[in-house]
Amino acid sequence: MKKTVAVLFGGQSSEHEVSCLSAVNIISNIKKECYELILIGITKEGKWIKVNSVEEISDGTWKNGKIEAILSPDAMDKAVLFIEENNVTKHRVDVVFPVLHGLYGEDGTVQGILELAKIPYVGCGVLTSSIAMDKWYTKIVVNTLGIRQAAYVAVEKREFVDMKHVIERVESVLPYPVFIKPSNAGSSCGVSKAKNREELESGLKEAAKHDRKILVEETIIGRELECAVLGGMEVKASGIGEILAAADFYDYDAKYNSQESKTVISPVLPEGKEEEIRKDAVKIFKALDGYGLSRVDFFLKENTNEVIFNEINTLPGFTGISMYPMLWEAKGMKKADLIENLIELALERTVQ
Repeated sequence: MKKTVAVLFGGQSSEHEVSCLSAVNIISNIKKECYELILIGITKEGKWIKVNSVEEISDGTWKNGKIEAILSPDAMDKAVLFIEENNVTKHRVDVVFPVLHGLYGEDGTVQGILELAKIPYVGCGVLTSSIAMDKWYTKIVVNTLGIRQAAYVAVEKREFVDMKHVIERVESVLPYPVFIKPSNAGSSCGVSKAKNREELESGLKEAAKHDRKILVEETIIGRELECAVLGGMEVKASGIGEILAAADFYDYDAKYNSQESKTVISPVLPEGKEEEIRKDAVKIFKALDGYGLSRVDFFLKENTNEVIFNEINTLPGFTGISMYPMLWEAKGMKKADLIENLIELALERTVQ
């Protein structure tokens, strides 16, 4: 019998549009002979809507849908409720694929609802999702592993009442230029580079639009490398991918809008560095109690070839240009097989 998979996409984060693109790619490649699909879109305002087809996602008309969707938290239901005027229908769900990037989806919130409902779901659990989404706390965990990462200063928005002190604190630790990042955000939203005090202040204010916690990091000059991890009890790492950004750094525009940005699968690396990155990726994933999938990003520092951890994404992009599925395709795993693998891992977790 076919398993019923509910695909959640959209969401209230700054990565809403990327989530929609990822959903189209996943839905288009899922094995329809194995899975019955229920499509649920979440608007930027947080409204859950039943979606009829992948075409509605592609053209954006899904947002005009009239049928409200509610994920029942009742563990006896394991179902989605659809409400149309005064009619309520209940559809049992075997597994949920939360194709949600960023806040209110990748951060443990949706995972918590699914835990309450006792519905299996693709990807990392509540703890991993929430910690990995928060770059500040990810750094605290990785500090215990002996893996090199960028030096940083943590800043809270409430400290802006004395911006001069904040700037002086950053300058006492880090030389310019520095990178400013919201602690909880993805797709490089709210990220900027500062070469002086004025740019640091404006960068802090921009980052604060996305989160109350902010990281200011040292600038690492080197190659940007990524590794995909997959698994449950047993975890495996893909090969390595390299980002060749068109911009000064790989910001949102460079990722999704620039034709000049490129990704290279299996780049030539110094001897031993691919294996070091693969081992570190698995080590970080396990330290965060990861499950299912993640993409772990690194720098290879110029001149020294030192491997430096950058960040981990527990629900990486699945768009047509996303690194995660491309890295596994390079290993011989087609998108349809990768998606099936992830769904089966979700179902396995409930019986472990």
